[in-house]
Amino acid sequence: MTAKSTRTRFAPSPTGYIHVGNVRSAIYPWLLARQNGGQFIVRIEDTDRERFVEGATELILDTLKWLGLEWDEGPEVGGPYAPYFQSERRETYRVWGQKLVDKGLAYADPYTTAEIEAFRVAAQAQKRPFVYRHHRPENPPAWDGTQALRFKAPDTTHYEWEDAVMGKLSANEMVDDFILIKSDGLPTYNFGHIIDDTEMHISHAIRGLEYIASIPKYLALYDALGLKHPIFACLPHIMRPDGRKKLGKRDGAKSVTEYRQDGILPEAMFNFLATLGWNDGTTQEIFTKDELIAKFSLDRVQRSGARFDEKRLLWMNGQWIRSLSLDDLFERVRDFWGEAGKTANPAYQKQVLALAQDRLKTLKDLPAVSEFFFCEPTPDWSMIDDNKQLAKLSRQQQIEFLEIAHDMLSTLNDFSADSIQNCLNNFLQAIEQKPVIGFSLIRFALTWTQFSPDLNKSIAILGKDKTLARLKTAIEAGK
Repeated sequence: MTAKSTRTRFAPSPTGYIHVGNVRSAIYPWLLARQNGGQFIVRIEDTDRERFVEGATELILDTLKWLGLEWDEGPEVGGPYAPYFQSERRETYRVWGQKLVDKGLAYADPYTTAEIEAFRVAAQAQKRPFVYRHHRPENPPAWDGTQALRFKAPDTTHYEWEDAVMGKLSANEMVDDFILIKSDGLPTYNFGHIIDDTEMHISHAIRGLEYIASIPKYLALYDALGLKHPIFACLPHIMRPDGRKKLGKRDGAKSVTEYRQDGILPEAMFNFLATLGWNDGTTQEIFTKDELIAKFSLDRVQRSGARFDEKRLLWMNGQWIRSLSLDDLFERVRDFWGEAGKTANPAYQKQVLALAQDRLKTLKDLPAVSEFFFCEPTPDWSMIDDNKQLAKLSRQQQIEFLEIAHDMLSTLNDFSADSIQNCLNNFLQAIEQKPVIGFSLIRFALTWTQFSPDLNKSIAILGKDKTLARLKTAIEAGK
């Protein structure tokens, strides 16, 4: 297979929010297609009408756009193998289903749901597994598209195949007769994806490890249709942090949309998911898209599950935030300012943002480290009382130190960050304390927050009048 023939796909079902595991199953085929100058196709597998969620398709496409996973064929862009919604491809599946009927390899299912359940109950009573092929009708009715169509599975009991991630695999089992097309005319996943991958000339079928048990079914069907299957690549699960089981909603797994709303950058999410279970053999953690396109390979995807480490995601997000230009970051935080900050003068906002940038792990952190610049905080001396270091001082000492800080800062004519830092250093000498005492005390008095940007730069932005006034207010509140 040449690089030019690389055609990968992402084929989600619109049945709810888009999970991090779903997105990783989009990132890898996208990287492979871009690396080889091929095409990345998006196909919406909307055949499960009972689980269909209104708006889910739009959410999936919006998430791909946010991550920069542009597609070459699919919804909104079209392509030579349209339509790219399975619900609009009924006639295609009917034609392929009829091919199997004509070969004697598929038949109309004549049984009602109640009859099939009776077969199942009888098997259970006899303490044996229910096998549908044991109930194949001798003279099935002609298939007219209104009945379910079942595959007449071969008697083969041994299957072998190569997986681009998991290596050489095999299974010793007999494939039972399974449904190809439901009575509503829509295909099951087992049939639909094989037909679509074939017609769309997909070169790599990259999906989650949960599909590996079904591959004997796929192989049996490929053989029956006389088709060559694409390269299979099953990705190990994303595990919950303790590594004990697959990450799921019950373990606090959030949708990509929630992470986006929490201020995670698309570059960080892309970087994080691409390297969740893959590495290039080095200790590098931060990768641009271009670097990932150049370095990615399926044979370096680990075969064991990858633990979802949200702390690593937050660290990575902080790294990406710090790498942005101030103008770029300013545009991205437009909807993340606090109540007072969002109405402030843009020039002042940008001044504050330049100082806060190094403190942000997510864009949502912005109000916590900046709101005190835009509105007067309420003094809360319990915060000082709860601080282990400051609690070593008496309230009288705390107030005296703040009075000294007020008086020393009031003498400054040059209220630049450098001048303020010199003054703060002299303040420490005057009170004979370390920064963890002296600077923390001033920080609380000015911001009444646990964390804030560099003290000298914060004071410079606040300005002399506001700084002195806040110190005075803190002193009065503490008496």
